[in-house]
Amino acid sequence: MAELSEKRRIALKQLGGHIKRALKNDILYTDMTKTGELVLMVERSKIHEVLAFLRDDTQCAFKMLLDICGVDYPEHHERFEVVYHLLSLKHNHRIRVKLETDEMTPIPTVTGIFSTAGWFEREVWDMFGIFFDGHPDLRRILTDYGFQGHPLRKDFPLTGFVEVRYDEELKRVVYEPVELMQDFRRFDYTSPWEGMTDVQLPGDEKAVKPEHMGGSES
Repeated sequence: MAELSEKRRIALKQLGGHIKRALKNDILYTDMTKTGELVLMVERSKIHEVLAFLRDDTQCAFKMLLDICGVDYPEHHERFEVVYHLLSLKHNHRIRVKLETDEMTPIPTVTGIFSTAGWFEREVWDMFGIFFDGHPDLRRILTDYGFQGHPLRKDFPLTGFVEVRYDEELKRVVYEPVELMQDFRRFDYTSPWEGMTDVQLPGDEKAVKPEHMGGSES
């Protein structure tokens, strides 16, 4: 089994060299993960050409787009990575294609290459606010159309900006700003065991009772 993994690793490394030679300046660098996956970092404006090559080249034959996801690194100059996961059934290979962008710069849609990209790109837009130029129907897919913000950004508040409830008087769902009332909240930092020092639990009959629980002796 280890020998097979080594053969696969060598094959993917050779495939990375083939892609790098074919696409030249479109590929910024190639890498191999610890789990044996080939990773390509590509120029943002060249993603269309790169994915078309990976799909059509006979040595690649990555005919299936499994997923597109986003990653947020707020400390980076371009805070977002967009990651494309591809599968070649012919060669039994997987590959990961990545690019970088920021909040204001759109990236080309790849719906013309892989039709499955339509919903994937909508999800990335919904969760991260990354814009896909040329997408035929770029709108929210997981959150409601009235949702504010993009919930998978690292700077998105855990409570969100609005809360949703059903209004009995209006007979519809309404959105209201999140309000965290502190007046009637009580913070108890005592652990559950500390809070039960004066209570005798079943099975503790042989233990020594606290003096104030013993009662008066007859």
